[in-house]
Amino acid sequence: MRQKPEVLAREIVATSRLFCVEEVQLRFSNGVERTYERLVGKGAGYGAVMIVAMLDSDHAVLVEEYCGGTDAYEMSLPKGLIEPGEDVLAAAERELKEEAGFGARQLEHLTELSLSPGYMSQKIQVVLATDLYEDSLEGDEPEPMRVDRVNLRELAALAQNPQFTEGRALAALYLARDLLTQRGVFQP
Repeated sequence: MRQKPEVLAREIVATSRLFCVEEVQLRFSNGVERTYERLVGKGAGYGAVMIVAMLDSDHAVLVEEYCGGTDAYEMSLPKGLIEPGEDVLAAAERELKEEAGFGARQLEHLTELSLSPGYMSQKIQVVLATDLYEDSLEGDEPEPMRVDRVNLRELAALAQNPQFTEGRALAALYLARDLLTQRGVFQP
């Protein structure tokens, strides 16, 4: 196993309402020193959750919301921050109700994904939600989200949709599809 670099210094060099840019001075085992910058969330430690919510054996819920990073309305999976003291499955249930108007009788943690580990510390927990029922909670979104669906047989086409660009969401859908196929729930 490789030895992690020695941290020589850390400093927050920029900050906003949501994020901090941390500069990290490192020395690698071969003596080479480098400065890395990474985006760290304020109040990091609670994390985030993304939900693959299955309407039936073939279809997953998608939501459309305005995304500041791309300055566009994008389709993705329901997701959000885990509140202090909240566990992953409770956060998934809450976010699903807030963003899509569904509760789930079955919730299962699938995996943890990162977006850009070279530059960001944040990770997201992926949860599979099944046996859905209509239920909603008021969320913190500035406007109602449009709810849509995707057939798990059409993920390649979804990846070509210019309104669906989030790689984590696509990976989560493929992981859920593979798991449901292994369990005999989904027939490709």
